Amino acid sequence: MFCYQCEQTAKGQGCTKIGVCGKEPDIAALQDLLIKSLKTLSEAVVTGRQWHIKPSPELQAFVLEALFSTLTNVNFDANRFVAFNKRSAKFREEMEKAILSAGDKSYGNGTITITAKATLSELVAEGSRFGIKDNPLLEPDLVSLRELLIYGLKGVAAYANHARILGKEDEGIYNFIFEALCATERKDIGVGELLTLVLRCGEINLKAMELLDTGNTSAYGNPVITSVPLGAKKGKAILVSGHDLKDLAELLKQTAGKGITIYTHGEMLPTHAYPELKKYSHFYGHYGTAWQNQQKEFAHFPGAILMTTNCLQKPEESYRDNIFTCGCVGFPNIPHIVENDFSAVIKRANELPGFSEDTDAGTVLTGFGHNTVLSIAGTIIDMVKSGQIKHFFLVGGCDGAKSSRNYFSEFVEKTPPDTIILTLGCGKFKFFDKNLGKIGEIPRLLDVGQCNDSYSAIRIALALSQAFGVGVNELPLSLIISWYEQKAVAVLLTLLHLGIKNIRLGPSLPAFITPNILNVLVENFAIQPITSAEKDLNDILATK
Repeated sequence: MFCYQCEQTAKGQGCTKIGVCGKEPDIAALQDLLIKSLKTLSEAVVTGRQWHIKPSPELQAFVLEALFSTLTNVNFDANRFVAFNKRSAKFREEMEKAILSAGDKSYGNGTITITAKATLSELVAEGSRFGIKDNPLLEPDLVSLRELLIYGLKGVAAYANHARILGKEDEGIYNFIFEALCATERKDIGVGELLTLVLRCGEINLKAMELLDTGNTSAYGNPVITSVPLGAKKGKAILVSGHDLKDLAELLKQTAGKGITIYTHGEMLPTHAYPELKKYSHFYGHYGTAWQNQQKEFAHFPGAILMTTNCLQKPEESYRDNIFTCGCVGFPNIPHIVENDFSAVIKRANELPGFSEDTDAGTVLTGFGHNTVLSIAGTIIDMVKSGQIKHFFLVGGCDGAKSSRNYFSEFVEKTPPDTIILTLGCGKFKFFDKNLGKIGEIPRLLDVGQCNDSYSAIRIALALSQAFGVGVNELPLSLIISWYEQKAVAVLLTLLHLGIKNIRLGPSLPAFITPNILNVLVENFAIQPITSAEKDLNDILATK
């Protein structure tokens, strides 16, 4: 195996024996095969369009789910990937038959030999042919851009799949995914064309994030400023982690009036701010911190645990009987919820002791999405003009286990008292419970939401840019981004598409970016690796 799609890849170069995430070689081979199979399926779709053959809604939804399932820390279940690969083969075979029937008697893709009848061992053997290092495209810069595009597409698929579940879709997103997957197979493509596709991926991701924002807010209302308890209530309990609002909404409906308190973990914290979710009296508080601490934190949770979307770690024996997955998430021998039937989760919660007493561990604020922040934009602008607010920092993204990520908490703690910190994603758990005070009546730390809410931060930045009559790069705004997986890659590509410069990225740069491609990004967008909190902060304030 060889995998270097996440920030914590082994030795900063690539995982070759087992993934740092826990991904086994067989799973890596099945994922490599699935990506290859999706490329050949996309070629069939693109060819089919020339014959006026449209992909079915089922095929389009499948591609989103399949790509999403290959993200870091989403799905570790071999059986699920066998099913994905077989479905991909079946869809491809159906498209090829339709193309042949339409009149293209020569169409067929011989680069992949699996069929819908393949066995697990056959699929793993086939997948071993299509790893990153086994691709005949050997020019490092082209490989770098190809992988950057693929990882961006995975992020797009994740956001688009969340939006699709809420009934929000866009044909342009599907069309680009098919087009871009095809492009990664072309032998005649050059660096310039691939770089153009990479930036288009950022443009498409902006649309996917906008759709998701519309889906969330139309279904559950615009987030409002909400104080979230960090303690617990005595009684039975269910913990919900991941990202998906619809899963949480369905669970809240099914547990209403049953004496079970619902808690959030990780990136589900901002869900407390949605009016249609917070109306449930048994939706109470937040437990724990970021995804990488779940093995320690889940072990002490006295109830059932529901894992939605990413990010999943290998369940420990201490809570293995208490955890359930749903959506794209999967792990061998862990019960998987289908069709939003959470009866098994509820049953397990009633079997477990729950919390023995009420506890008070303080509160944190969330709910500073674009609707909230822009509603007080006039006040913010006046405070900037009067000198009360000197600078804005967006410090957000992914959290992770590396000690070097302490940079982000140190950076926030060192920011001057006349600055505002916007944050989103699980990166905020390095500092989410810090009391940074206020400027006037505005808290210095504003939780914009999940990584899924990156669109909110972009809306805020663009609105401030328009209000001040300057470009985003001329605002007193600096972006300090922590990345871990492929949704973060997609968001970064969106920022580049928007022409946003001087982004500080860490804790390390992607292993899949070659020096030449990095140089292109530096020259065109002034991307910078983080150094030390004190130096970066001083450099930013000295130049703004």
